[in-house]
Amino acid sequence: MDVKEQISQVRRTLGSRVLEAGEARVMTISQVYDTDIDDLWDVVTNAERIPRWFLPIEGDLKEGGHYQLTGNASGTISKCDKPRGYAATWEFGGQVSWIEVRLSPSQGGTRFELEHVAHVADEFWDVYGPGATGVGWDLGLYGLATYLSDPSKPVDQEKMATWHTTPEGQAFMRLSTDAWAEASIADGTPAADAKERADRTYAFYTGTETPA
Repeated sequence: MDVKEQISQVRRTLGSRVLEAGEARVMTISQVYDTDIDDLWDVVTNAERIPRWFLPIEGDLKEGGHYQLTGNASGTISKCDKPRGYAATWEFGGQVSWIEVRLSPSQGGTRFELEHVAHVADEFWDVYGPGATGVGWDLGLYGLATYLSDPSKPVDQEKMATWHTTPEGQAFMRLSTDAWAEASIADGTPAADAKERADRTYAFYTGTETPA
């Protein structure tokens, strides 16, 4: 799948929301896929199909259940509204944030929309901006698009582990970080600041950071 085409098919927006613990940042990413809502629901909730495009997962995948993504986040599923979406906590690195997935018919297919709400320290945001998390979600949607284009060929987890070192992978990271910079500019961030943060995020994901 052409990485430039994939990046262009994705919508990205930023915003904020006031929670009990204070103001949180809201990232929303979405893409329309050429399948019906029932199939897409199964793709994003079935423990046998999730590893074919995202990461291996285990747990009790129902409302009130707990999940664990191998080597990544865990959490509790707080809402399950088949086939329209679900919500869960996203617990990673000692931090708790919240995700909500919404599915809706769109353009003859189904739109997958993911909203991620998190308290992010200003000192971290000022260095990396939204791309720190956004690139990860872009990779998820890329995996989903790749899998749905040919369900007989699931994502190769070993290949993806080193994909950031390939020209194709680095092109994807560059396009993704730049796209999140544009979303940040649209949200009111000065262009120079957004682009500097995108450069740092790109260097982080591709392993090209200059040692301090």
